[in-house]
Amino acid sequence: MAKVLPFAAVMPPADRAKQVADPPYDVVSTEEAAALAAGNPFGFLRVGRAEIELPADTDPYSAVVYEKAKENYARLCREVPLQADSRPCYYVYSLVMKGHRQTGIVAAASVDDYDAEIVKKHEKTRQSKEDDRTRHILTLRSQTGPVFLTYRDSAAVDAIVAATMAGPTVFDFVATDGVSHTGWRVSEADTPKLQAAFAAVPCLYIADGHHRAASASRTRATLRDANPSHTGKEEYNGFLSVIFPSSQLQILPYNRIVFDLNGRTPSQLRAEIAMSFDVSPATSPSPDRPGVVHMYLEKTWWRLAYQGDPAELSPVDCLDVSLLQALVLAPLLGIDDPRTSKRIDFVGGIRGTAELEKRVDSGEAAVAFSMYPTTLDQLMAISDAGAIMPPKSTWFEPKLRDGLFIHDI
Repeated sequence: MAKVLPFAAVMPPADRAKQVADPPYDVVSTEEAAALAAGNPFGFLRVGRAEIELPADTDPYSAVVYEKAKENYARLCREVPLQADSRPCYYVYSLVMKGHRQTGIVAAASVDDYDAEIVKKHEKTRQSKEDDRTRHILTLRSQTGPVFLTYRDSAAVDAIVAATMAGPTVFDFVATDGVSHTGWRVSEADTPKLQAAFAAVPCLYIADGHHRAASASRTRATLRDANPSHTGKEEYNGFLSVIFPSSQLQILPYNRIVFDLNGRTPSQLRAEIAMSFDVSPATSPSPDRPGVVHMYLEKTWWRLAYQGDPAELSPVDCLDVSLLQALVLAPLLGIDDPRTSKRIDFVGGIRGTAELEKRVDSGEAAVAFSMYPTTLDQLMAISDAGAIMPPKSTWFEPKLRDGLFIHDI
């Protein structure tokens, strides 16, 4: 059963929340982070991506970057000021994007649960990214970005969330991208009720933030081993999370572009794809069901419909991204490992199919693939099976903002 704990969040005052809150560190490049931070000395990217304040040739993984992040965090604590809550609490965090609302619980999920697979994973992590966030957490002694978790809906949790949302907010603002962010503090009376409600939830699933969760586990191991008085109740035994019911989540497609045709002509590529897919002109850029991928080639959209029966395949192999990888990207375009290949790029669905057309029409890429979104049921089935999804299978929107809830450890 899931163990999630209240904690005394470090937060900005309500009237400074919009100024502090920034997109997650890992969805923007250094250049994008610098542009977003320009003119705002209190933006949280100065903590999450502190290299933006250092010379352009600075290695983002050098010690000076983590020390700058620590310095900037301390400055925000003094000058905003960011302040710890007076007691351990749960919080409710609601985001609204283009009429879609999702509302979750902010809590410290259990590192023990993560290590025991009660918090279930579906993605492999990369050592360099784990190392980065582990050093960041250890240097700051703080978890500054939440892990995005989900669970199968609970009526008991929903009731407490609804009661909390009827009370006063701790922040309420609309970000520059039009997404509304609102937070509430769960009452002291409802705190044990919420903990009991989550204790009845069999497991949690990582939707996004595998590297943050893995880094929290590594951090706990380091601090536990260095603490002869370890009890298991220290703050480092939990990791900052926002936990949403699965029915509210919105997954967008994660599209692909490939920079060359691996020695093939466009007509040759279409002919070889037709060995596994029915190929016909598409009436729109986006596929309308699983088992179909749309391909943009020579300024034309093509519909690729898988000829086999996905029901005969494993939960991983039947994913559209898996079919495309196994039948097109690897054998025809030579993309054997999409995690490391420099000949492929991934485009989040929030950018739309016009971004795919632009990058192909400009000559930057040779072909683009528009995907149907992976579903939450597929993600959970794969996680339940202990399997791993292909890279870049899901793109969740809206994105949680860093800097609104921080967990000092």
